Amino acid sequence: MKIFDAIGREVQTLIDEELGEGVYLKVWNGKNGSDQTVASGVYFYRLLPGSFTQTKKMILMR
Repeated sequence: MKIFDAIGREVQTLIDEELGEGVYLKVWNGKNGSDQTVASGVYFYRLLPGSFTQTKKMILMR
């Protein structure tokens, strides 16, 4: 699971491993890969379960 900004730059990788079937919860702390706080705005997260790819939009509000 990766997070991208509105222009497509990767901001953070939250999960970089294969997980079995089930329900999972992961909270993003609003920081980038360098542990710096990112600005409020629109971000996208991408899930790559198997050969399927899903991208969803989210809003970070401070």
